[in-house]
Amino acid sequence: MRPIVLELPGNAPLAARLALELGARRGQLDVRRFPDGESHVRIGSPIAGRPVVLAATLDRPDEKLLPLMLAAATARELGASSVGLVAPYLPYLRQDRRFRSGEAVSARHFSHLLAEPLDWIVTVDPHLHRIHALAEVYAIPTESVTAAPRLAAWVRDHVPSPVLIGPDEESRQWVAQVAADAGAPWVVFRKRRLGDERVREELPDLGAYRDRTPVLVDDIISSGATMIQSARALVQAGFTAPRCVAVHGIFAGGAYARLLAAGVAGVVTSNSIAHPSNAIDVHDLLAAATSHQLAGASALQGSGPW
Repeated sequence: MRPIVLELPGNAPLAARLALELGARRGQLDVRRFPDGESHVRIGSPIAGRPVVLAATLDRPDEKLLPLMLAAATARELGASSVGLVAPYLPYLRQDRRFRSGEAVSARHFSHLLAEPLDWIVTVDPHLHRIHALAEVYAIPTESVTAAPRLAAWVRDHVPSPVLIGPDEESRQWVAQVAADAGAPWVVFRKRRLGDERVREELPDLGAYRDRTPVLVDDIISSGATMIQSARALVQAGFTAPRCVAVHGIFAGGAYARLLAAGVAGVVTSNSIAHPSNAIDVHDLLAAATSHQLAGASALQGSGPW
C-alpha cells in the first residue's frame, strides 16, 4: 500500500517533497494546544495497513518531542504497518558521555525515547564525535545522508578560489570532507586554553592562501559565537570577509543577526531547518533514504512492495 506522509507543524515543504519523490499520499495530522499547554494530536486520515512517514525536523526539540511521540504512538495504535521518522536535524547528540558527575547522557536517553514508537529514522549529518555511528545509541534502523557534496557544489559555484576553514577542531571532519569534494585547500582554527574558563582562537598558518576567499565551514551554527570569533580573526589578519556555510542553521538567540553584524560576506545553510539562509537542498537525499527504509520495513513484514 502507498505510504502516507504526516507532517508536524512547520514541515510542509519537506512533507510535500517526500510525498512527490515517494509517490506517497499526504495525510492529515492536526496538532494544537489545550489552554493549559497540553498537546492535542489527531490523525485525520485512514492509515490502517499503510506505512506512515512522519516529517519533523527537530531543532528546538523540547517543544516538538511530545507531539511527535503522540503522533507516532497514535499511528501505531491506528494500525499503521510501520512508523518512521524523517528528521533532517536530529538533536541531543552532543552530550554523548557523562562529562561531570551526575550528568544525564542525553544522547542515549533521547534515542531510547524515539525508538519506543518508531521503526526507523532518517536524518542528515548527525552531530557525531565520540559516537561514530547512530547505531551505537539507536536500537532501531537509522540512515544518515550527508550534505557535504551539496555544500561543496555550492562553494564551487559561488566562491572564486576558496580556502575552507574550520572554526574549531570539532569542525575538522566536516571541513575536510567538503574541501575534498570541492577540490579546495582547508585548515582549522586552533584553540589555546588560557585558563579554566578562557579560550582564545588562534589563526592557523594561512600565508599560502592570501589570495583566496575564506569560507568558514561547520555542520551546525547554533549560537554562532565560534564562527563570529573566527570571522573577526580572519578580517583582522587582512583577509576579505568570509562566507559561512553549514549544514544545519539553528541560529539560537539571534545568532543569524549577530553573524551578519560581525561583517561576514554571507551565511548559507541547507534546508534541514527552514531559514532565510537556506540555499542548499537536501530533501531529495532524504526521500531516497526514506525509500530505502520503507523497503526494508516492508521486507521485514513479508508484505512485499508498498
